[in-house]
Amino acid sequence: MSEQEHPRSWYAATAHALPEQPQLRDHIEADVAVVGAGYTGLSAALHLAEKGLKVVVLEAGRIGCGASGRNGGQLHSGQRRDQEFLEEAVGKDDARKLWALAEEAKALVHDLIARHDIKCDYQSGLIHADHKARYVAHTHAYARHLADAYGYDKVEPLNREQIHALVGAPAYHGGAIDHGAGHLHALNFTLGLARAAMEKGVQIYERSRAVRFEDNHGLAVDTADGGRVRAQFLLLCGNGLMDGLDQVVDEHVMPINNYIAVTEPLGSRAKGIIANGAAVADSRFVVNYFRLTPDNRLLFGGGESYRRGLRENVTEFVRPFLLSIFPQLADVKLDYGWGGTLGITMTRLPFVRRLSDHVLVSAGYSGQGVALAPLYGKILAEAIAGQIGRLDLLERLPVPGFIGGTALRYPLLVAGLTYYALRDRL
Repeated sequence: MSEQEHPRSWYAATAHALPEQPQLRDHIEADVAVVGAGYTGLSAALHLAEKGLKVVVLEAGRIGCGASGRNGGQLHSGQRRDQEFLEEAVGKDDARKLWALAEEAKALVHDLIARHDIKCDYQSGLIHADHKARYVAHTHAYARHLADAYGYDKVEPLNREQIHALVGAPAYHGGAIDHGAGHLHALNFTLGLARAAMEKGVQIYERSRAVRFEDNHGLAVDTADGGRVRAQFLLLCGNGLMDGLDQVVDEHVMPINNYIAVTEPLGSRAKGIIANGAAVADSRFVVNYFRLTPDNRLLFGGGESYRRGLRENVTEFVRPFLLSIFPQLADVKLDYGWGGTLGITMTRLPFVRRLSDHVLVSAGYSGQGVALAPLYGKILAEAIAGQIGRLDLLERLPVPGFIGGTALRYPLLVAGLTYYALRDRL
């Protein structure tokens, strides 16, 4: 399964496709070069173009063929780690600023959808489902904490009976529903951003993998097929698909693979799966996440792999995870299955840094990219324009390098993640 093309996914089958963009083979110049045509890179490019800058985006495959066009489409509130963690890690003042950023991130997604008429099936509502009874009290207490400390009163606690009325899964003991969060068609949102950026003059080159860059006597980026972009600034926005491009990024961001399957249309059975059309993510370390599509299929994400390359037998791999939550769907056919590579960090917080005066990176969203990546792309654009205050805040996020650097990050992290996955099953 290649990450240079769109997989045979439900997203690709229902996409508002764009014409294929050219491959870069020449030497060109721009004000800003961007690596990666996903949420971060496209948002950065769009906001830079709106400031009148000449922007070139280099995409290794097709627009949105990475995680931005393959993910579960869930728009969460907050950062990837909760506010209690952030209060301890960065202090209450910065934790408040990070919460405000996350709220702005959701608002930006809504604004982009409305302003550019992006048809991506947005629907509100996201349920957190606790798979252990002892987790429920903390979930309810955290909802009160958000209301009391942050004025966020959109999280409604759910007891066992209430969650069973919404989600037809006997394994859950309670949880909460966030009425300020939601879900969307991940690929169509990406394609909508690309369309908006190109309308503002951004040039996107597909099948133009960035393989090296120079930042000595002038900035230049080379592609695998002989193309070169000379620019004043470079933004590295390829998330988990930039291995080998920069040593510092490789030491802090590691790719892992996640998988999604989509059922055949469920018809009248769909309401028995999720009664209110909200998305759901559960409390496991390796999260099960799912939602209904507009044509009443169940889109279900479950299972990770830490080996190189994506699995081929995705539907067979995901089916046991799906049936552990919804055993009543044992007779249902899985029409689509695909995998994708996301970037994670040691603390699950994004790695946003100035690598030099002219090279910036934002990557490692660890599953929270639908909400955060468009705003962080905008913040990179602001930094290039001289507004660095919000970038300074993100640079204070605690994101240590992986233990052992690039040589040992993979085996050590695999051991750790395998332990937590085993703990989920036990």
